[in-house]
Amino acid sequence: MNNEATEQRTPPFLLLLARVWRTVSVPLGAVLLAGLIGAILLAVSGASPLQAYAALIEGSFGDAEAFGRTLEKATPLVFSGLAVAFAFKAGLFNIGAQGQLLFGAIVSAYVGFAVEGLPFFLHAPLALICGAIAAALFGAIPGALKAYTGAHEVITTIMLNFVAINLTDYLADGPWKDTAPGNIVARTPKILETAVIPLFGNIPVGFLLALGMAVIVWWLLWRTTLGFEIRTVGTNPHAARYAGIKVARTVILTMALSGVLAGLGGGVETLGVVGRFQPGFNTGLGFDGITIALLGKTHPFGVIPAALIVGAMKAGASTMQFNAGVAKEITDVIQALILFFVAADVIVRWILRTRQATDEEKVTLSTGWGSQ
Repeated sequence: MNNEATEQRTPPFLLLLARVWRTVSVPLGAVLLAGLIGAILLAVSGASPLQAYAALIEGSFGDAEAFGRTLEKATPLVFSGLAVAFAFKAGLFNIGAQGQLLFGAIVSAYVGFAVEGLPFFLHAPLALICGAIAAALFGAIPGALKAYTGAHEVITTIMLNFVAINLTDYLADGPWKDTAPGNIVARTPKILETAVIPLFGNIPVGFLLALGMAVIVWWLLWRTTLGFEIRTVGTNPHAARYAGIKVARTVILTMALSGVLAGLGGGVETLGVVGRFQPGFNTGLGFDGITIALLGKTHPFGVIPAALIVGAMKAGASTMQFNAGVAKEITDVIQALILFFVAADVIVRWILRTRQATDEEKVTLSTGWGSQ
């Protein structure tokens, strides 16, 4: 009662600041704690933490070229983070973003090199759309299995990742392989110039597309009937069904749309960075989406700074390696620590002495085994 009275007397802007702090404190605390432990590991290995982190910042934000490289690294992470976060809103844990991203990447590459005679304003969008559709169909499979058989999406998406990896490897080393003289590598031909996503100065246009998609996802989740249904299913599927929401349809559609987002990430990486599909060039981008989604509190706008943080670590890893003599794998360790502290938020909250998150602020990872 006293807490309610205190909140009523507190100015609204202070209440807003308190709520914002409760939302961002755990992600910020996770990054700081991971950086602190990373500094200890660097010191133990004989490197200078200050020199290493200075090199990391220089390699990711030191100049316009470095900043552009950070945005380039962050672009597919925004898409994969949105894919995982979107599924979270329906109580679904989409670990299959990696496989969906691969399908988007290779189908976009195929349209990019096989379809000729189109101008840029048609060719590049067509390649992206085809990749997104392929990823949506692949993402709908675990959604349908969840809806109609109760198969848990964690298991099915993990298994389908292996299907995607092997199938795309086969296509890149088989019917879609680059047959240029002297090529012995498993890869598709280079995409045509009309399918290339360009740079705007040092800013990748793909990053601008990622920002626009974050706005669209936010609008879809909080400003449409479909978004309300998705969030209701994620909160309580039984209550959603009682309210007349078609839970099975919502689950399938959510996984398909999650696949669209992951597929767009793969397509943008192919058309805007790599220039073709080559196995191994997209490894881990879909799995990194889990870190991005959790660090961003599964909010579309939270995904953006989370992706920039991880993208900066990836962009500056090489500079840290050469300037400070540090193995670039240390950034992977720091990223893993960030994920650990975000997942085990009770540790961060205990250190920061922040209040436990409300039900609205908590992340729902899954609706449980066999639920529909």
